[in-house]
Amino acid sequence: MQEMRMAMFYNEEDDEYMEDGFPSDERYLSRERMNVDSPTSSSGKGPKLRSVSPLHMSSQKAGRRSGMPSRKEPHTLLEYSVNFSELVPSTRGMLMSGQNKGFPVKMTKVEGFKLPAEQETPVAGKMYANCVVDAALFMGRSFRVGWGPNGMLVHSGSLVNSPGTGLSSVIHIEKVASDKVVRDDKNKIKEDLEELVFSDPMDLHKSLDHEFLETESDSFRLKLQKVVANRLVLPDICRSYIDIIERQLEVSDLSMSSRVLLMHQVTVWELIRVLFSERANGNQLEPIGDDDQEGMVLDKKEGSVNIDLDALPLVRRADFSNWLQDSVCHRVQGEVGSLSDARYLEHILLLLTGRQLDSATEVAASRGDVRLAVLLSQAGGSMTNRSDLSQQLDLWKMNGLDFNYIEEDRLKVYELLAGNIQAAFQDSSIDWKRYLGLIMWYQLQPDTSLDVIIRFYDHLLSKGKVPYPVPVYIDEGPLDEALKWSPGDRFDISFYLMLLHASQDEKFGLLKTMFSAFSSSYDPLDYHMIWHQRSILEAIGAFNSNDLHLLDLSFVYQLLCLGKCHWAIYVILHMPYLDDAPYIHEKLIREVLSQYCELWSKDDAQRQCIVELGIPEEWIYEALALYHEYYGDQQGALENFIRCGNWKKAHTIFMTSIAHTMFLSSNHQEIWEITSALENHKSEIADWDLGAGIYIDFYILKNSMQEESAMDDSDSLLKKNESCKSFFGRLNDSLLVWGSKLPVESRACYSKMTDELCELFMKAPGVAMNLHMECFQTMLNAPVADDRKSSYLQEAVSVFTEILCSDS
Repeated sequence: MQEMRMAMFYNEEDDEYMEDGFPSDERYLSRERMNVDSPTSSSGKGPKLRSVSPLHMSSQKAGRRSGMPSRKEPHTLLEYSVNFSELVPSTRGMLMSGQNKGFPVKMTKVEGFKLPAEQETPVAGKMYANCVVDAALFMGRSFRVGWGPNGMLVHSGSLVNSPGTGLSSVIHIEKVASDKVVRDDKNKIKEDLEELVFSDPMDLHKSLDHEFLETESDSFRLKLQKVVANRLVLPDICRSYIDIIERQLEVSDLSMSSRVLLMHQVTVWELIRVLFSERANGNQLEPIGDDDQEGMVLDKKEGSVNIDLDALPLVRRADFSNWLQDSVCHRVQGEVGSLSDARYLEHILLLLTGRQLDSATEVAASRGDVRLAVLLSQAGGSMTNRSDLSQQLDLWKMNGLDFNYIEEDRLKVYELLAGNIQAAFQDSSIDWKRYLGLIMWYQLQPDTSLDVIIRFYDHLLSKGKVPYPVPVYIDEGPLDEALKWSPGDRFDISFYLMLLHASQDEKFGLLKTMFSAFSSSYDPLDYHMIWHQRSILEAIGAFNSNDLHLLDLSFVYQLLCLGKCHWAIYVILHMPYLDDAPYIHEKLIREVLSQYCELWSKDDAQRQCIVELGIPEEWIYEALALYHEYYGDQQGALENFIRCGNWKKAHTIFMTSIAHTMFLSSNHQEIWEITSALENHKSEIADWDLGAGIYIDFYILKNSMQEESAMDDSDSLLKKNESCKSFFGRLNDSLLVWGSKLPVESRACYSKMTDELCELFMKAPGVAMNLHMECFQTMLNAPVADDRKSSYLQEAVSVFTEILCSDS
């Protein structure tokens, strides 16, 4: 590193004028920019800083040293690897140094700063993305790895999972895909799918009942929201989400992995309904009014049966059993379809894993195996039957029965019916849902509560005796891309939901892992459905947590990358209020409004939605003002700064960019309206009297002089002279205070003001020659052009000559 530093930065003594790789004239420039809103702060030191360039000073310093070679600049990064096809060409030259500006960039293939692969360096190894030399170490802070807008990532070296050794002199500009969920099998975005995936679920969420918490900061009020629901209406909510997902499945050209994830989302919402919903007692349902009477009758017919409270756990267990059967049915049918007709015992065993007892009994009876069919018809029933089967198997083993004369699959069926799950499937691989079902259906007692079943499976899981509840994209696949995974990394969200239900009133410590993207999707940036599941579960009281900001912010980022700014703000409003961070909502919303102003400001629907969410108009206008100022629309920036109440910034823009143009164009009415609006808040504006206040006083002074021009009175002329003398002094002071911030047109504007007032002086009827001479003195001290001063001086000489002649 020392050798490279000596080669690249030969002159070490010149480091006194460098800071972080940038010359110190940049620091002076940044200091000027920081003071743009306060002209007074730069009036004293500003001219001195601008008079001598720091670079000029450094060159003089270097010239005084004899034989000192010139400073070498870092080599230009010439090689690029742009992997994002939609990147605009102008960004390819973003890293070229100043010496190449104005010339075409020649893309040459270079080796970069390459070291032998066996060379040990501080940044070698897999944990540093295979970079041999780090660009940040080599070039200092003039280059760093970082994020750009809309998921743009700029980095050096090779990707984490890519083979080979990367070169830190190769700059990669890539876009992280946050929209995989709305792409088809050809990797193209489908607009209809985008509406179904994001807008429709958000519309459904917005239609639910909400409670509001009003917060206040700096006189701005913000309404935080939270969904309110009870477990009685949970089935209807789950059904609505399932309808949206089923419409997504109807979209053509979806990839197989996307369909697997969508079907899994359907099962997850069904599981939420099964585990956390409650049944309404029929006696509690009463008609509310004539309009709802028909609906209430239907409710009574369908689900208002009186159920004993002691039987509710068994009802939930039965619903969970049906959910398990439906979840594994497609896997059972898929494996059965690959079997030959001769292997009917294996066929029966597979049917039992999905608790398809009727089909298994029919298969056994059709093969003439009547006794097995009788046993199958009683599977999972009385514990006496299981005990008898277990005793029979033990007797056979004790009596030394040769099991070679009995089919292996038949023995597995007997072991399963006896409740010995591990013996029946010790040589077979089976997914975790079916194994959980086998424990519930054939091993534990029929009246075992669901909580006990889930805890029992979790206990066996901790000992490694049952299959891991792996996520669906690993369990079922197929995946579009390779994914590193090891058992125990994470579980499927379905299993986390079961653990949440089994925890009951105990504190559930797996919420962060449960609501991570990898628990339900192989896409680490997809949070669109997890956020809804978390919101509904929290609304019904399944848990309560203020520590899931990563989920909220990840979903906000995903929405912003897709241009859904209004929904991103909607999600922010649903983040819980924290006493130790009371302004987090305001900060996030203002950042979204400012950074993505171009998106929501051009979409009337988004802007209307943002207003309906109760976002203060001052924040909206402030974002618009920054947007217009960034793109050079100073008129639009001024209007929005006035609307948002940023009087200081509005005053600065008015003086430096707007006032002179309007005045020279004779738009006096607009100037009067703007300055009148600013005048009401002049106590908040620094140097008001030397800024916009000049224009108001000019119009007042001009009108008063016009009204008094017909009066032949020495007192009136003396009063005008004093007023103009004070006004011209303020013009001169204004030029000194604002300095270079005022363009040339502003000086022309001040000169025109002076001309108009001096013309009124000239038209004043003569009262006394000495008074005229005093007026000429005032006019000569005014900020006017030299040619105008010459004309005033000639007129003064003429008057003075006339005075001499009259005295003689």
